Amino acid sequence: MVEGLARNWWVVALRGVVAILFGLLTILNPAISLAALILLFGAYALADGVFSVIAAVTRRRNEPRWVALLISGILGVLIGVATFLMPGVTALALVYIIAAWAVIRGVFEIAAAIQLRKVIEGEFWFILAGLISVAFGILMFVFPGAGALAVLLWIGVFAIVMGVVLLALAFRLRGWGRSLGTRTPATI
Repeated sequence: MVEGLARNWWVVALRGVVAILFGLLTILNPAISLAALILLFGAYALADGVFSVIAAVTRRRNEPRWVALLISGILGVLIGVATFLMPGVTALALVYIIAAWAVIRGVFEIAAAIQLRKVIEGEFWFILAGLISVAFGILMFVFPGAGALAVLLWIGVFAIVMGVVLLALAFRLRGWGRSLGTRTPATI
């Protein structure tokens, strides 16, 4: 599994960059309309889901634990598509969709990290990503009526922090790949 992750470190890095860009756009433009937020979130969830599915599918051979990432990716794609198909969703419903997505995604990331503990050192980054996602989702469930601006800022901060953690994980994976002698796209 670590070889597949190391070989595809760039997918994790790309997820991190997309998350950071999404977070910055959300924070720098707090006057964004709800419709724009829905489209922006839909694009983010869809892109994150697609990259998760790609990462899972590229390492499905000889690796029985790729399913958790695949399920997480499919859920991200479904949530992203749902936001485009139902643009009239209320602010409260969007908050609950984002909260559920973050909790589910975080649980799957923690599960994957626990499985990796036997194979690699430093699985902390994967666990941290999962814990941040779960904590963000719980906060969204507990404080759904915090107001549109607060929700926008929470979403932006969450995405930036998650992006930074994913970038740290990606570069850690790249290092593991080099130490294992795995050929990564950067070394091919």
